[in-house]
Amino acid sequence: MASYFRFSKALVMLGLTFVVLTQAQSQPWSLLQAPKDLTLKLIRDPVTLSLASTDFGHIVHDNPFAIFSPSSISDISLLINFSNSLPIPFTIAPRGQAHSVNGQAMTNDGVVVNMTELNGFRNGSGIVVVSDGTPYADVGGEQIWIDVLHATLEHGLTPLSWTDYLFLSVAGTLSNAGISGQSFRFGPQISNVHQLDVVTGKGDLVTCSSENNSELFYAVLGGLGQFGIITRARIALGPAPTRVKWLRLLYNNFSAFSADQEHLISLNGRNETIAADYVEGFLLLNQPPLDLSSFPAPDQPRISSLVTQYGIIYIIELVKYYDNSTQEHIEEEVELLVEGLKFVPTFMFEKDVSYEEFLNRVHSDELFLRSQGLWDVPHPWINLFVPGSRISDFNEGVFKGIILKQNITAGIAIIYPMNRSKWNDKMSAVTPNEDVFYAVSLLHATGFDKVEEFQAQNQQILDFCEDA
Repeated sequence: MASYFRFSKALVMLGLTFVVLTQAQSQPWSLLQAPKDLTLKLIRDPVTLSLASTDFGHIVHDNPFAIFSPSSISDISLLINFSNSLPIPFTIAPRGQAHSVNGQAMTNDGVVVNMTELNGFRNGSGIVVVSDGTPYADVGGEQIWIDVLHATLEHGLTPLSWTDYLFLSVAGTLSNAGISGQSFRFGPQISNVHQLDVVTGKGDLVTCSSENNSELFYAVLGGLGQFGIITRARIALGPAPTRVKWLRLLYNNFSAFSADQEHLISLNGRNETIAADYVEGFLLLNQPPLDLSSFPAPDQPRISSLVTQYGIIYIIELVKYYDNSTQEHIEEEVELLVEGLKFVPTFMFEKDVSYEEFLNRVHSDELFLRSQGLWDVPHPWINLFVPGSRISDFNEGVFKGIILKQNITAGIAIIYPMNRSKWNDKMSAVTPNEDVFYAVSLLHATGFDKVEEFQAQNQQILDFCEDA
C-alpha cells in the first residue's frame, strides 16, 4: 500500500485520473450473476478490453473483466451494489481520459467504468454556468477542462485554478488535486470547489459540501478515488481576462532562481493587482536533444551556449493577465514584477497571447507529437512535492547528481513553488508541512526499450529523497 500510495500521490501534480478500489478478487466473476440491466451495459469484446488495459503511461497493463458503459448515474450505483452483493466484490475503476501513468485507471479482472458515456446521459447539459451573484459552473465529472473553459468564457468567466494540460476530466483532477502555476495564488483546483455529487462505495449518490456531508466532501477532494466517484462538481468562477503577458527569465544560479520564484509567489493576494497570475519554472539541461524551439530563432544560439557553459539553466515562467480595462497599465505592472529579479541580463523573453491560447498551450505540442507518432509512447514520469527548505539539496542531489550525470535525456523537467496556506488540511491531498513547497515533475517520454532505464533512475531519485 505504501508504494502504491507514493506513486499515486505523485499524480496530484498534474491532476490525473483515479481508481476506486473495493476488494481485490481472486478470480473473475460470471456475467450470469449480474442483473440484466447491468449485463446489457457490460462490454467484453477483445478490442475494447485491450483499449482499457493501458493508459497514458504505457507501462502498466491490466486486463479488465469487462467495460461498463453507464447511461445514467444510477447505473453506477447499481454496479457498485452488485459488486458489494458478491462474496468477493470486484474492483471498480472509473476511467475518464486515462491520463495516469501507473495504471490508476485500470483493474485486473474487475470492471472499468467508461465515464465518458455520461456525456450522452446529460444531453449536452454537462456544463451549466451560473453568472448571477457568486458565479459558478455545475460540471459533470466526465467533462474535460477545455470544454469548461469554452463554456465559461462565453459568459466572460473562468475557473481560477488549472492544470497545465486541459484535456483531463474534471473528476480525475479533483480526485488528485489539480495544480499549475496559478496554485500559489488561488490554491489547487480542489480548493475552488463549492459542492460535489459523489457515488460512494455503498452505492449511494450523495451531495456534499463543506457544510453538508463535509467528511465525504473533504475526503473525496484529493482522495485518489478511494472514497467515491465524483459525478458532478460545482466550480468557483471569476472574471476572465482576455490577454496575457508571458515571460521567460533565464538563470544560471539555482539559489537566485528559487529565491526569485519564492519572492514572486509571496505577492499572492487574490485581489493583489501587482501579483503575478502564474509562476512556474523549468530546466534546460546540457543533454541532447536540446529543444529551444519555443524561443525566438535569433536567440537560440546564445541560449544554447549558456546551457553548454553552465550545464543547467533554470527558467522562470511568469504570466500577468490583462484585459481592455487594464491594458493601459500592463507594461508598467510587468516592469514592477521583474524589478530586482536576478536573471541573466538580456535573457528575458516575452510573448503576448490570448488567455485561451496560454491556458491551452500544451495542446499544440500534443498535436505535433501525435503527428510524429510520439504521443502514444511510454511515459515513465515522476512527480514529487519537495519541502522548500530542502529544494537546494534536491537540485544538487537530483538535477546535478543524478539526471545531469547519467545523461539519458531528461525530457521536460518542471519545478515551481506553492504556498501551503492555499491548501485545506481537511482534504485528502498530502503536502509537505512547510509554508512553501515545490512541485517537481520529470516528464519523460521514451521508447519501449528504454522504460527500465528511466524507471531505475526514478527509483534512484526516490531513494535519494528517502535517504536525504
